[in-house]
Amino acid sequence: MTALDVQAPVAAAPVAPRRRRARRIWRSVLKHAALLVLCVIMLYPLIWLVVSSLKPNGEIFRDLSIVPTHLTLENYMKGWTAQEFPFGQFLLNSAIVAVGAIVGNLASCSLAAYAFARLRFRGRNLFFALMLGTIMLPFQVVLVPQFVIFKELGWLNTFLPLIVPKFLATDAFFVFLMVQFIRALPKEIFEAARIDGAGHVRIYARITLPLMVPALATTAIFTFIWTWADFFGPLIYLRSPNEFTVSIALKGFVDAQSTSDYGAMFAMSVVSLVPLFIAFLAGQRYLVRGIATTGIK
Repeated sequence: MTALDVQAPVAAAPVAPRRRRARRIWRSVLKHAALLVLCVIMLYPLIWLVVSSLKPNGEIFRDLSIVPTHLTLENYMKGWTAQEFPFGQFLLNSAIVAVGAIVGNLASCSLAAYAFARLRFRGRNLFFALMLGTIMLPFQVVLVPQFVIFKELGWLNTFLPLIVPKFLATDAFFVFLMVQFIRALPKEIFEAARIDGAGHVRIYARITLPLMVPALATTAIFTFIWTWADFFGPLIYLRSPNEFTVSIALKGFVDAQSTSDYGAMFAMSVVSLVPLFIAFLAGQRYLVRGIATTGIK
């Protein structure tokens, strides 16, 4: 064996790691480029909405690009006062309904979840299965009975049909989420509290709720988003313009029998999206922890 035969493998050895590193770099570049393209595709409608809200009405559908030639705030000023009541009234109505729904879901769903997770009573598994079955039940199935009940109670054209059911743990998804979270908590904590003489009320208020912050935050965020964006419920139960929520008020900018003001509608749509972004950004870390239902570490 010659000296060249011995040295050749030694000289070629660093080439393979360099090639592997180059392939990893190119794969990373291609992956991030693909993710960037997908991100642009997903964000394009939102960007177009914001840009269109700053365009004059005549240019919105004539130029579909996201690079505006003329910028104006006229749509925001016109949209705020275009209807019978200022748009701030509709934002306030939506906030009242959303806050009431959040309080109702947090109170009722957490109580129901604690009962299913920690109490022992006859028929618990059956009731839990029936509760989960309601998740597959379409909203339209119970629409007519609920409407008749609320009509007989004299609740039509009020916020009560949109808020009161939330205090009855009707959102089975959140009950299931909290049950899974409570079951992931160490049983030793509850056993120690029972040995110290704590009852279920004290265990629920002093131990369970503080440990359930991620699940409670997840419930609050989803409830706010779904309630704020709900169109069907307010459309059925609200009649007076001063009671309209944001979703119903936005429909008022589009009229099939007369001229539609799309610029004002886009502007107020952007305004109505701001609370949703704030809620999501404020509770993002709790949202991830709550969905994962990891319990405590």
